[in-house]
Amino acid sequence: MQDLPNLYLIGPMGAGKSTIGRLLAAELSRPFFDSDHAIQDRCGADIPWIFDVEGELGFRQRESQMIDELTQLPNVVVATGGGAVLREENRRALRERGTVIYLLTTVDQQLKRTAKDRNRPLLQCDNREQVLIDMFATRDPLYRATSDITVRTDRRSPRAVVNEILRRVHRLVDPLEIARATSKKVSQ
Repeated sequence: MQDLPNLYLIGPMGAGKSTIGRLLAAELSRPFFDSDHAIQDRCGADIPWIFDVEGELGFRQRESQMIDELTQLPNVVVATGGGAVLREENRRALRERGTVIYLLTTVDQQLKRTAKDRNRPLLQCDNREQVLIDMFATRDPLYRATSDITVRTDRRSPRAVVNEILRRVHRLVDPLEIARATSKKVSQ
């Protein structure tokens, strides 16, 4: 069995990228990075502040720089921000430097998971549901085009999602694993 490549989690806010990323990294004994947290640590300011001072464009420039840096590290698990796929340079870095997992969730789940979160500047509005619907329409095709694997997270435990990711990544890395798993089931 080959070693697993870097694993990059993409998907909308509230899909569980940070939670699942931490569990995945622990399971693999790898460092975990959340690109949004890394940006905050470097700037010494939270994302809403960065948006207020630099606007979304300024934040996206910082995000691209951080994704470029994080994807060059060896043996890592990285959770990206929901809008990371908006820039081609980010999509290219993710695709070329590891395996990309799209954590897919519904707008209903996003609304529930982000209901009390005030750290998401794009959701500080009156009609959060419409904002999420519009973002999904724009970003879903980019998530799909960038990812190697799509995993649904709705009404599933983070552990179940991690187990599915590991099974599917192993199959990508070692297609013979599918044949071995099938032959084990037949012989049992």
